[in-house]
Amino acid sequence: MNTTTKHENSKAIRPKVSFFDVNETLLDLTKVQKKVGEALGGREDLLFLWFTTMLQYSLVTSASDQYKPFGHIGAAALQMVAANHGIKLTEEYARETISVAMGSLPAHPEVKAALTQLKNDGYKLVAFTNSSKDGLIKQFEYAGLTDYFDDMRSVEGTGKFKPFTETYAWGAKQMGVELQECMLIAAHGWDVAGALWAGWRAAFISRPGQQEYPLAPRTEIVASNLKKAADILVAYS
Repeated sequence: MNTTTKHENSKAIRPKVSFFDVNETLLDLTKVQKKVGEALGGREDLLFLWFTTMLQYSLVTSASDQYKPFGHIGAAALQMVAANHGIKLTEEYARETISVAMGSLPAHPEVKAALTQLKNDGYKLVAFTNSSKDGLIKQFEYAGLTDYFDDMRSVEGTGKFKPFTETYAWGAKQMGVELQECMLIAAHGWDVAGALWAGWRAAFISRPGQQEYPLAPRTEIVASNLKKAADILVAYS
């Protein structure tokens, strides 16, 4: 198990707004693996391929100045992975699979304690996700996370997915703060890299199988779970 915890500056000023990625950062994707595996004929090992395909085509969509709901892109990616392995999935079944799987995810074990610690210490907590707002609301209701957050934001309001620079700029503007006053807490190297390049600060949660992008700027906090990141943040001045 990865137990890495580090930070660059113990005297750092607190961010005015802490933005949290949702899927995998806060929510455990184990149920998704099982549901995707069922749709792909028992191939739970294809979860990572499905997830990366979904991310790839979310970028393709945004780069082409298009917008489709993230769940629809996830369903299309599931159909693509299935087709490459000789499995036929209808669009309707693929969308139902993704909707059910993503809507019933529990929080990682340490998440509620970490969020409580940050909220009690005066941090402003905002969920910031590529998923739809309706999907986010359902996810948080199921996981019992709604009351921990001051606001919940979906990128659907800007029409471009993370990690596009303008998406982070939009998030900062929505909360009425400057770029450098924002911090992203996320378990994805691509998300952290995008935030840093956009002028935000960032904390990387090194969930199993996740790595920082080596060509991105250095991240000031790297922790193996959210509670360890929270311990660092509450020590900030």
